[in-house]
Amino acid sequence: MDLQTRNQYMKAMGIPVWMPRVTPADEDQETMPADAAQLAPAAFQSPIPEQDETYNTPSAPTQHISLEQRLAQTADIPTAPPTAPVAEKTAESVIPVKIAPDCSQLNWSQLQQSVVDCQLCGLHKSRAQTVFGVGDTQSDWMIIGEAPGAEEDKQGQPFVGRAGRLLNNMLAAVGLPRNAVYISNVLKCRPPNNRDPKADEATLCRGYLERQIALVNPKLIIVVGRIAAHNLLHTTTPLGRLRGTVHTLPDSDTPVIVTYHPAYLLRQPAEKRKAWQDLQLARQVMAAK
Repeated sequence: MDLQTRNQYMKAMGIPVWMPRVTPADEDQETMPADAAQLAPAAFQSPIPEQDETYNTPSAPTQHISLEQRLAQTADIPTAPPTAPVAEKTAESVIPVKIAPDCSQLNWSQLQQSVVDCQLCGLHKSRAQTVFGVGDTQSDWMIIGEAPGAEEDKQGQPFVGRAGRLLNNMLAAVGLPRNAVYISNVLKCRPPNNRDPKADEATLCRGYLERQIALVNPKLIIVVGRIAAHNLLHTTTPLGRLRGTVHTLPDSDTPVIVTYHPAYLLRQPAEKRKAWQDLQLARQVMAAK
């Protein structure tokens, strides 16, 4: 019997097969680089387990029998039962994916109640109340910000406090009192610590804003702040490059003007001149209507 056949028989019986030691000269020439330990997966770096104690401890001499006899003895050994198939995940074990609600047929009161009852994202756990929107629901002008702040969360209205007062002054500069426009935000709930809205939060809230825009049907939208501009225009272009240009609302012909958020202008008063230029552009667009 040749060595290969003998080894196959021994492997079938579970007997350790002795292999000759490979010398460096016999090794594959495709050797592992010196830093391969850092590059290899963790599973490849695990220590080699010790051999079974059965092969490390001396045992009493056993009777020598032929390979044919060993195979005959093992023929009656029951094999391990087949592995039971893995049960497929049931519908109950799958976490449902939350999607934005369809608000396309809601009127103003239904839409506002839908926002009040909304628990689609985790922001409902920390909010004091929702901030829906305020102003003239039939206005030609619509102002859209990013999310409520602490004061908005308390009062339930967008753009109050210092930033709200500055926005009122900006509107008055172009001859618009606050109650002559409609004001809303991308998010209807305040993010904790006034952090930026997350992408999934804005996505789940998008249906509310889109329905507000459809109901107001403004002739012009002014977007204040980077977050609001990115969400409304579906872009990642920096705000400095978005302002000064007339954009168009996606899937619509409604013109959109981008400018700085009043809260940013309070921190950077030198930029108020640029915000005034944006409002002048907005007035020119409206004059051409």
